[in-house]
Amino acid sequence: MTQIAALVTGGAGFIGSHLVDAIIQKGGRVAVLDDLSQSSGENLSAYASDSRVRFIQGSILDEAAVSRAMDGCTHVFHLAAVIGVRYVVDDPLRGILTNVRGTEIVLAEALRRGCRVLLASSSEVYGKGINPPLREDGDALIGPTSVPRWSYALSKGLDEHLGLAYHRQHGLAISAVRYFNIYGPRCLPGGYGVIARFAERALTGRPLIVHGDGEQSRCFTYIDDAVQGTFLAGTMEAANGEVVNLGSTRETTIKELAHLVGEAVGGGVGVQHVPHEVEYGPGFEDTRRRVPDISKAERLLGFRASISLEDGLRRTLEWWRLRLSAHRPAEA
Repeated sequence: MTQIAALVTGGAGFIGSHLVDAIIQKGGRVAVLDDLSQSSGENLSAYASDSRVRFIQGSILDEAAVSRAMDGCTHVFHLAAVIGVRYVVDDPLRGILTNVRGTEIVLAEALRRGCRVLLASSSEVYGKGINPPLREDGDALIGPTSVPRWSYALSKGLDEHLGLAYHRQHGLAISAVRYFNIYGPRCLPGGYGVIARFAERALTGRPLIVHGDGEQSRCFTYIDDAVQGTFLAGTMEAANGEVVNLGSTRETTIKELAHLVGEAVGGGVGVQHVPHEVEYGPGFEDTRRRVPDISKAERLLGFRASISLEDGLRRTLEWWRLRLSAHRPAEA
């Protein structure tokens, strides 16, 4: 395996920190650029005195910070973004500017330096997912601009347009991956959704909150599979200029997921159904099904998710048990 020197934007976050681990394990060096607005330095604490990892606290909107972070790098894994429905609904302007303007700054600097780029996109670009399984060349149906949640889908789609325009017009080597519901250790409730919320609530004796009827379905992808696909897409020539789905193909309803989490913690976990509008406000629109076609990832990268949902949930809950134990207040 060729050793690389990589910049990971958002590298202190959930997916980013796992990617840092993978690159280091492959013998590479990593620079991390993260403003810590949606992450914590604790994910990188193991590298505090490790010369192979260089940390720069800063924003992808800061051109000087991006340039400094990219010094000496051969590859850029651009994961930094405003992520999570709650954040997008509460502050859509921040999400749009960070995701679009920040990506433009990263791409321009990568072109100037001749770096290979991996752009982290999202299954959100498919919008309402009108024709699953969802193919990279399929049509997307995005909801109205009056509904803030769709601004994230549009911003990530525009990120892909920017990346492909830099590729076609300037020869930038770039690939994009569309993540489908990634979960695992270090995944916190704020940004990455339902499994983290379920895990925390189940282990603290609170009922699991299921929005709507719980029949909406997703394909949950364990972090190790996501990182493997991300690294392959960011380093393989076959992926240059391509957009690729990364995800599991096992479709699971949110109601079924709540049952699996309850079983994994030994039962006795209640479920409470709450309308979407209670948390996200009036007019919120959800996607009923989101299932990827991964034939392109299989063909170009040899990628297929291999970790079962049951195994992934077990590993995730083990991590949550340790986290909750470590953060439990000391008895008086």
